[in-house]
Amino acid sequence: MSEKDFIHGGDIYTEGLLKGRALIDFSSNINPKGVPESFKKHINEGFQMIERYPDIKYRSLKKDLIYYNEKYFNLKLRSEDIVLGNGASEIIDMILSYLKTVVLPVPSFSEYGLSIEKWGGNVIYSKLNEDMDYDYLDILEKLKEADGLVMGNPNNPNGGVIEEEKFISILDYCENNGKIVVIDEAFIEMNGYDGSLITLIENYKSLFIIRALTKFFGVPGIRMGYGITRNKKVLKYIIERQNPWNINSFAELCTHYVLYDEEYIKDSIKWVEEEREYFTGELSKIPIIDKVYKTRANYCLCKLKDMKDEELYNYCLDKGVLIRRASNFKGLDNKYVRFAIKSRELNNILLNILKDIPNKKVLEK
Repeated sequence: MSEKDFIHGGDIYTEGLLKGRALIDFSSNINPKGVPESFKKHINEGFQMIERYPDIKYRSLKKDLIYYNEKYFNLKLRSEDIVLGNGASEIIDMILSYLKTVVLPVPSFSEYGLSIEKWGGNVIYSKLNEDMDYDYLDILEKLKEADGLVMGNPNNPNGGVIEEEKFISILDYCENNGKIVVIDEAFIEMNGYDGSLITLIENYKSLFIIRALTKFFGVPGIRMGYGITRNKKVLKYIIERQNPWNINSFAELCTHYVLYDEEYIKDSIKWVEEEREYFTGELSKIPIIDKVYKTRANYCLCKLKDMKDEELYNYCLDKGVLIRRASNFKGLDNKYVRFAIKSRELNNILLNILKDIPNKKVLEK
């Protein structure tokens, strides 16, 4: 299956809403706590804000991002270090349009390959090892023929994080040879705010970090993302190609309140740590699952035993549950699926469905 055939998770419309069905969505990796009350309580302020254009320089919004990154990631950002995007997808698209040949470890978020292809770039693939860890030596070797690299931290679909000690040689090489390193940290909060590479931007102009509110704060419809770098040339390139007012008033309002919502942040970290341990542990006991890969995110990649992803997808769909077939991630085949990690109640619904499968005649060969 080609990159063009890729289907995102979270498509509750095709088999759900457009057919009048309510589905439990395990294909989309969104915080099940939902939209923070801190935003809901102040949403009426947005109706006042939409009567005027947003600040074209987004000065207050950038101050909120500076506060957040200093408090939770121990980095004192400057306003000029930040470029705003209509979701992380805009930032991904813009930064990858800057690069002509890109090293791309796979499997990974398919938007990377789609953006590179759209802008006429070339991709050099580096395959993750059997444990779905990055092959740092292979990446370093392939960078000799590229002008950039893009990696997820945590990576999607497996949830693995970058090992800084092994990665630093790659960063040194790129810094010394004028190459750009793009690190997508859209899920970094799901790792308890650990493992971010963001403080390295102080010493590496080659480093470009991507962030989003979507996943951790449960607001995919808001479309709020941003990039962080000290590379003035890259920032200038992106900003010159963006439309003005690319962040709407409600996205700005949402950002202002949720980044200061300490209770929501604390509760969300507690949830993901507890449910990740419970859910992955229970999945490992299920007969149809051959392997559950280690994850530091709010989703997990599983390899199936004697079963294809399409079979499991259809079976779960019949039960009102939407899962993510992973065969259209480059580097994976039809033996892989990805599950989001949700609340204990919802996790148990999926677990019970999966546990019951060996007794179902419909799946017998």
